[in-house]
Amino acid sequence: MTKPDLKPHAYVLAVQDLAGSSAYFVDALGFTSEWNEGDDWHCVSRGEVRVMLGRCPNALPPRELGDHSYFGYLETDDVDGLHAEFVARGARIRSAPSDKPWRRREMHVETPEGHRIMFAQRI
Repeated sequence: MTKPDLKPHAYVLAVQDLAGSSAYFVDALGFTSEWNEGDDWHCVSRGEVRVMLGRCPNALPPRELGDHSYFGYLETDDVDGLHAEFVARGARIRSAPSDKPWRRREMHVETPEGHRIMFAQRI
């Protein structure tokens, strides 16, 4: 019996500032707005990755979660090119691309609310 395949579809993030978080994903990370539901939800996408941002004004801020604020490990074919794009767009880069012993070149990015994302390229 073969195992069912999984493909990237959507991450769901609780955010306190829906407008600010949406703008960051679009303006700094190059995502495209897909849909919104009033002042409560906004879905953005880039490639096969979707992020559904839900307004939760009373949620614990992700920056208070420390290492548990990571939500995604996204692979790309050009992490250095992505880094240059993100720098030009004003993204919050926590660590520039660097080679890791597990044969990945990784870059660590953070949202204004503290959600952290790792972007990686196989080497």
